[in-house]
Amino acid sequence: MTEDVKLMKGNEAIAHAAIRYGTDGYFGYPITPQSEIMETLMELKPWETTGMVVLQAESEVAAINMVYGGAGCGKAVMTSSSSPGVSLKQEGISYIAGAELPCLIVNVMRGGPGLGTIQPSQADYFQTVKGGGHGDYRLITLAPASVQEMADFVALGFDLAFKYNNPAIILADGIIGQMMEKVVLPPFRPRRTEEEIRKQMPWATQGKLAGHKRNVITSLELDPAIMEENNIRFQAKYRKIEEAEVRYEEIGCENADYLMVAFGSMARICLKTQEMALAEGIKVGVLRPITLWPFPSKIIAEYANKVKGMISVELNAGQMVEDIRLAVNGKVKVEHFGRLGGIVPTPDEVLNALKQKLM
Repeated sequence: MTEDVKLMKGNEAIAHAAIRYGTDGYFGYPITPQSEIMETLMELKPWETTGMVVLQAESEVAAINMVYGGAGCGKAVMTSSSSPGVSLKQEGISYIAGAELPCLIVNVMRGGPGLGTIQPSQADYFQTVKGGGHGDYRLITLAPASVQEMADFVALGFDLAFKYNNPAIILADGIIGQMMEKVVLPPFRPRRTEEEIRKQMPWATQGKLAGHKRNVITSLELDPAIMEENNIRFQAKYRKIEEAEVRYEEIGCENADYLMVAFGSMARICLKTQEMALAEGIKVGVLRPITLWPFPSKIIAEYANKVKGMISVELNAGQMVEDIRLAVNGKVKVEHFGRLGGIVPTPDEVLNALKQKLM
């Protein structure tokens, strides 16, 4: 079979990949800079080909609760939004995590706080990896750095969500959502049949069959002893995910004196900075976390014994840098560099920050 290669935006790649995965339903609400996801789905009309439901809900709150309902039926369901819209979804996300249901969430980040700006940002890191809603829960978090990864991470996110019965999120910044690149689209998967759902997801609410006990899906438990048991089970699952699902990319780190740690679009800028630094005789590597949770703490801790310093390059006021500092545990100097308000730093600015803060 020949590859299906297209030129498209990152947001458009999400939509195409969702249809090709065999997604059962998408429920969303428009907000810049991710509106092309729903617009592309509406244009492609998958309800006529695969039977996928695409619905613009009356609000972000309604959209996430539609995802909750669909996920409870064992369906592959998803939503997308941008920063203020994802803030509105936090209660529903916490409910879904507490009910141990799989789903996929996409956040194409814009600047804040509040309505902020429609320009790109990476300031939703804390909200996403520290649990933006209430309670002790975690989201499997994937950070794409290309349009190709926007497409690839749809399947990966869904697969991890169903593997661990836990919501997964693609945390992209506005640059990756809006930029256009060549992308190899994934092959089509058929949607799961009702019989396959009953077999693969026996917990799903598919209607009670004769001789089967009923399934009850809820995040509510009024007995504190049982609620504690539930939370202990959640934490054990999270530790399992931390052991098995850490993903990262190392570029030129082997003999580096300094390390730049960055995700999403900032990792791409750091690659140019690395090229400029090497031309000046400065040996610097780039470590790109692909999973922001689980975070690649162990590999960062290993580099703390090898390099003279690290700099966290982020499109925010300094968020991921805290996890890097926790990982190195004081063994090496860790600094932060970022721009705010939707201003994207240049490779020269990153290089100057590296020199000023670490050398």
